[in-house]
Amino acid sequence: MCKQRGTLLIAVLSAVACAGIAQAQTKGAPAATSTIICWKDKAGKVVGCGDTVPPEYQDNATRELNQRGVVVKQSDAALTPEQKKAQQAELERKQAEEQAKKEQRRKDTALLETFGADKEIDLKRDREVQLLESNIETLQSNLKNAKERQAGSLARIEQAKKTKQPIAQTVQDEYDRLEADKAKIENQIAQKRKDIAELTKTYAEMKKRFIELKGSSPAAGAATAKK
Repeated sequence: MCKQRGTLLIAVLSAVACAGIAQAQTKGAPAATSTIICWKDKAGKVVGCGDTVPPEYQDNATRELNQRGVVVKQSDAALTPEQKKAQQAELERKQAEEQAKKEQRRKDTALLETFGADKEIDLKRDREVQLLESNIETLQSNLKNAKERQAGSLARIEQAKKTKQPIAQTVQDEYDRLEADKAKIENQIAQKRKDIAELTKTYAEMKKRFIELKGSSPAAGAATAKK
């Protein structure tokens, strides 16, 4: 294959050189400097050379050579739609990766500027958890009141049923409203407990990262905080 390419290239360059000499002799000037373009097939094999690339090879890789056979310019084959898609995906991945690194650096800087020791992170976590627990206590008190009031409404409804009296609409409405209030409060309590779990996890990760940035162990961090 290499021998065939070499033969093709020599033949083409010889033709170009002769054409240049002939043109120079016609004009009575020194031999002109000419270049030639060689084009490849999809497999990357040189299949022809000339002044211009045939239309069917326009999207393929090419090499431009001078009369001495030195490559002075070359171009890669045009990307296929699949290659363009893969290239774009890789570009977006790298951009997202770089953005994530920038965001992490920002968080690290803020972390080191906010806390002087890992113990301070624990204290802040405890304050926020305590506030959420206080909210839960208030909600639980509201839930207890709603249950007691609903029990009173239910007792009136049951009494009406026993005496075969019509249930007052106001009593039924109150019962239904309290049922909805109970469900709402229970959801709020569940959310607060979820918030505590997420908060604890966040501060644990924050503390771990802080210790990594400080290059110390938890024990060393605690000792630093006591000083």
